[in-house]
Amino acid sequence: MTALRKPTLDDRAEELRIAGFLFGKIAGFSPDVEGVSRPAFSDIETRTLSFLEDFARREGLEVWYDTGLNANFCLPGDRDAERYTLIGSHVDSVPFGGNFDGLAGVVAGMLCLLRAKRRGTRFSTPVHVLAMRGEESAWFGPCYIGSKALTGTLAASELKACHKGDGRTLDAHMGALGIDMEPVRAGRPLMDLSRVSAYLELHIEQGPLLVGKGIPAAVVSGIRGNIRYRSVRCLGEAGHSGAVPRAFRRDPVLAMADLLVRLDESWATILAKGDDLVLTSGIVGTDPKMHAMTRIPDQISFSLDLRSQSARVLDEMRELLETEMAQIERDRKVRFELDEELRVEPALCDPALVSGLSAAMREAGQEPFVMASGGGHDAAVFSAAGVPAGMVFVRNRNGSHNPQEAMELPDLLSATDILHQYLTDTP
Repeated sequence: MTALRKPTLDDRAEELRIAGFLFGKIAGFSPDVEGVSRPAFSDIETRTLSFLEDFARREGLEVWYDTGLNANFCLPGDRDAERYTLIGSHVDSVPFGGNFDGLAGVVAGMLCLLRAKRRGTRFSTPVHVLAMRGEESAWFGPCYIGSKALTGTLAASELKACHKGDGRTLDAHMGALGIDMEPVRAGRPLMDLSRVSAYLELHIEQGPLLVGKGIPAAVVSGIRGNIRYRSVRCLGEAGHSGAVPRAFRRDPVLAMADLLVRLDESWATILAKGDDLVLTSGIVGTDPKMHAMTRIPDQISFSLDLRSQSARVLDEMRELLETEMAQIERDRKVRFELDEELRVEPALCDPALVSGLSAAMREAGQEPFVMASGGGHDAAVFSAAGVPAGMVFVRNRNGSHNPQEAMELPDLLSATDILHQYLTDTP
């Protein structure tokens, strides 16, 4: 690789201005009670894409929408390229979310295009930037909806998933936007994957590693897969809190607590063996229409999210879950009911891309650093569909999926430098 011309202070100032403008305007029309909210397949998501479209056209970029109604951008003349590198990310967010999760990757891709256009340079391979819909699972349960539709891997069961707010199916929401659902239902890809030489995604880190190490960016080696249940129900028997002795209770709350403690103990054992796992139950509740301080509930529902870089560990946790639930059902005289299992396989980033991005990181004046991704990303879907995938992380304080996301714009430019160096120099 050869080092590119170093950006001048004026170049940097202009890119900081553009990034700040895009983030600020989009946050301004997608506020929640706290943070931002851009629901998947909503009018706000559509408005976000339309805003990016208008901005890109003013900057002289080519813009079009694919059949999944995702927005695409490229340099003039590159739209019909026989082969191209795809930079992608999503524009939707979780409720009460941060403004950078997903959107940072789209902005970085746009900055790469604008940097090349203003310098009058071309990439070694044409580049398309993809702003996708529907990555977050918060609204329907399934995740990576937009990329699964593009790759023809969105399952029929996922299309039947209902929106957490209005109860309408994902199929209905997508169709209402004007997406032709016939190929989606048939599992046919909405894009010609053979034209994509590589899929690259920039994303904020959703943990504390880069902050702790004091470095602005990193190359990603792989992405955890997951097994998810949007709602696990534990059914017991209602009773008076003061009148039913322990031996006669069928308490679903204690049964749920028992299950989670057992899973937590197994989690510690798995980590001690050197394997990878994270476990979360982020939604827990009894029926607010019936629960009371003095009432033993008759049921409780909770979500379960198991993630690992190892498909074997996910399989073992699935078996363990069944075993522990069966034991607790016998001991506590309750019954567990699992809803639809949602599974995404772990994905390793393409070794050649990891190596190339690491070299680009060095050429961009940064000490190469490679790390795994704890969160899931659309890159995993493209990887599973046979497209070589790579990722770059940017430092971000205070975690993700919350209003306190605190990515700094100079760090975004450092991560963008890695992408731009790779895109310009790598054949």
